[in-house]
Amino acid sequence: MQKKILLVEPDYKNKYPPMGLMKISTYHKLLGDDVFFYKGKPIDFVLNEMALDLIKVLTNIQPQIDWIGKKQKLIVLIKRGATARNFADLDIENLPPLATTVIKEYSANFKRKSYFKNPQWDRICITTLFTFYWQKTIDTINFFKKLCKDPNEVKVGGIASSVDPIALEEETGIKPHIGLLDKGGEYDDNNIIIDRLPLDYSILDEIDYEYPVHDGYYAYTTRGCVNHCPFCVVPEIEPNYICYIPLKENINYTNTHFGEKKNLLLLDNNVLASKDFFSIIDEIKESGFSKGSVFSSPNSYSIAVKEIRDGVNIRGNVRLVFKLYKQLPQKLSSNEKDQIWEIYKKYNLLNLDYANATTVLELDHLFSPLFQKHHKKNKVKRYVDFNQGVDARLVTEEKMAKLSEIAIRPLRIAFDNWNLKSIYEKAIRLAAKYGIKSLSNYLLYNFQDYPIDLYKRMKFNIDLGMELGVTIFSFPMKYHPVSDSRYFRNRNYIGIHWNKKYIRTIQIILNATKGKVSPHPDFFYEAFGHNENEFAQLLIMPESMIFNRNYYKLNGMRDEWWQSYQNLAQSQKQTVNSIIFTNKFPPSKDPDIEDVLSYYRIKTNCKAKPV
Repeated sequence: MQKKILLVEPDYKNKYPPMGLMKISTYHKLLGDDVFFYKGKPIDFVLNEMALDLIKVLTNIQPQIDWIGKKQKLIVLIKRGATARNFADLDIENLPPLATTVIKEYSANFKRKSYFKNPQWDRICITTLFTFYWQKTIDTINFFKKLCKDPNEVKVGGIASSVDPIALEEETGIKPHIGLLDKGGEYDDNNIIIDRLPLDYSILDEIDYEYPVHDGYYAYTTRGCVNHCPFCVVPEIEPNYICYIPLKENINYTNTHFGEKKNLLLLDNNVLASKDFFSIIDEIKESGFSKGSVFSSPNSYSIAVKEIRDGVNIRGNVRLVFKLYKQLPQKLSSNEKDQIWEIYKKYNLLNLDYANATTVLELDHLFSPLFQKHHKKNKVKRYVDFNQGVDARLVTEEKMAKLSEIAIRPLRIAFDNWNLKSIYEKAIRLAAKYGIKSLSNYLLYNFQDYPIDLYKRMKFNIDLGMELGVTIFSFPMKYHPVSDSRYFRNRNYIGIHWNKKYIRTIQIILNATKGKVSPHPDFFYEAFGHNENEFAQLLIMPESMIFNRNYYKLNGMRDEWWQSYQNLAQSQKQTVNSIIFTNKFPPSKDPDIEDVLSYYRIKTNCKAKPV
């Protein structure tokens, strides 16, 4: 018997799509189930479902009215109440009394939360991410669990649920799955290993959210890590190191069902530790990602229409086609636009609310030639990204030479503390030797390091890049103790050698640089200082003077602040530092200290150019 399966990702911002849910989707479709994917606010899900159901009822009452076009206004009526003003916004003359009654009934049911009384879903699977999204995640689980027919069929998994399953169960009543779905039989009596299944990319077209990294294959070639770093949560989620996971078969599956992808994003936590490392690189090459490999984008329209004809995720593929309809006019000549514009208006092809398979198949004979004609087959370079980075301690000349055989860009190498300098430097020099010019690294801070250590690592990358003629982008990553329940609902953890002001300073600078540290010396020195003394000064500089550095430099106020600070006696500096470190600046009875603190109360001049 076909089941209705709802996959849910909470409404947080994230870079990569939920691979676990994409595999679960494949699993349930193998069983013949009907799978839906949702990402967004829980209440919006209910409102949309209620509006669609209401449209069906109203269409039976008065079919001549375009109720689909009224969908958003009906949502307002349901949510805000069936008032005379909201009814007027429908802009319908002589609305039948029965229609009015039905709309009022739906609005009343929404207020009474009647949608919880008749659950429609046989199983609901909810993923979790970082614990600093804890409350949003808990609220999502507690809402959607009421929409499931059987509370035991609410399945929760992912990072946060694996990090602290006890707290999650206490706050939701749901016992979560810990770790991976890698044994078979976790959800049903089937022995299918869900974690090894190919991803269902089509579910991503069912939602409005677009993941920043969306044009690639997502995969693992290994699982777990041989290290047990005290700041890392991987051992809790992937406790067993798996040295090889086949790649090529899943890529071929993706090509057949969803079309080829440009890049290969691998989320291995420590691929260099694998005894099968050289075989993994060979398989990456066989999958089309040798050094210098190129890619021509497939005709997404023809693939989606084929899937619709075959009955594969009709909902997602129809939405994809309508998205492509919206993009098509930008590619057409004036004559072509004139020829099809009436079709766009007649079928409302620019509005996703009208997306349906009947329209897509009916118009295919018109649009297939257009999409074929304007399909760009330009060849672009492909890239491989071991996104979690590689372990500099495991780099050897043979392994680096092997890495250089694939289209790796960038090569990410972690540089977690200054004590790893010589090991890290050796890895970078080997990369340069074998022609890997695009490099990146993660710089852990706010753990057991000193702030000046972060500067030293960043500047070392600048100097090394200049010497070797390579590009090294740095990405400082703030340590957050994800397994400590005191910090579940915030990102307020402060490392032993850090304080709130230091953290805030780094955040301001990184916000201006979009989280990365430029490999170009001029940009780096402007953002972080020319030397350690300038960096130390930046750490305690008033926020407005960091954000609008040139503005306050030119008007002389930055020098005034620094001079006032320098003029303090040593005991006064200790006092003012203790205040600055809290990042709160109350008035002081000491006039000299008050003069310094007054600069910290200057509001940011948003009109000035940020750092």
